[in-house]
Amino acid sequence: MSEDKMQLQRWELKYLIPEALALTVREFVRSYLELDEYGAKRADLSYTIHNLYLDSDALAIYWGTINGDKNRYKLRLRFYEDNPNAPLFFEIKRRMNDAILKQRGGVKRHAVHAVLGGQQPAGPELVSGDVRQLVAIQRFVELMSVDRAVPVAHVCYEREAWISPTDNSVRVTMDRRVMISPEFTTRFTAQMDAPVCVFGPLVVLELKFTGRFPDWFKELVRIFNLRQGSASKYADGIALKGEHHFYPPSGMPPVHADPSGAASREERLARLDNLLSKAA
Repeated sequence: MSEDKMQLQRWELKYLIPEALALTVREFVRSYLELDEYGAKRADLSYTIHNLYLDSDALAIYWGTINGDKNRYKLRLRFYEDNPNAPLFFEIKRRMNDAILKQRGGVKRHAVHAVLGGQQPAGPELVSGDVRQLVAIQRFVELMSVDRAVPVAHVCYEREAWISPTDNSVRVTMDRRVMISPEFTTRFTAQMDAPVCVFGPLVVLELKFTGRFPDWFKELVRIFNLRQGSASKYADGIALKGEHHFYPPSGMPPVHADPSGAASREERLARLDNLLSKAA
């Protein structure tokens, strides 16, 4: 497996754009970045990402996003192949004010259930010998235990990623066909039960950077008249399909586990509906 190029700390700006504009943005971006090696192998320049999100019985992590909590995080297990021999990655995506901090540790598939049960993975079970990956897995398990988090949602999408040829300071991704479905097991397959398409035909464009906002990012935003917005695959997906589909079978909370977030949820749905209507 090649070196993990994930940006551990970054800022990111998100835009929902139509496909025609995404193709034009691609031509602009290719003057500055090169296509990720995994997308370069595919005719559509994209590779598949599967995320299994964990949350509490009351969907506390979801409601943290809906309520706009400044300091929040998500817990997810990421895999790229519907293959029992392919590894999985324990990921914590934390938002601290405006910054994004990510921790990630890879584990071979046969060891995942033991880790979820609280067992520390041994050296041969890890994808990398980088101690930071082991620390990330340990922290994931700690947060999972505190929240009593269990699997609730499977999110899948096709990612087109552009990266810097010299360092890891700049990254541009375009995610298409974002799908979500309830998932309360750890079967880790590509199968999805009654999924919904979260953003319809729209593309989630993300500009990611670790230092100063690049000048050419400014030009890209200006030239294409981009309007920044929110696009949470997990939170928007649950809001769209309906929270009642995602409460774990272990405990069904009231209709609104957090009534204070109801207005924000309706605002997100209205924004999505407006964007999809324009894209139709």
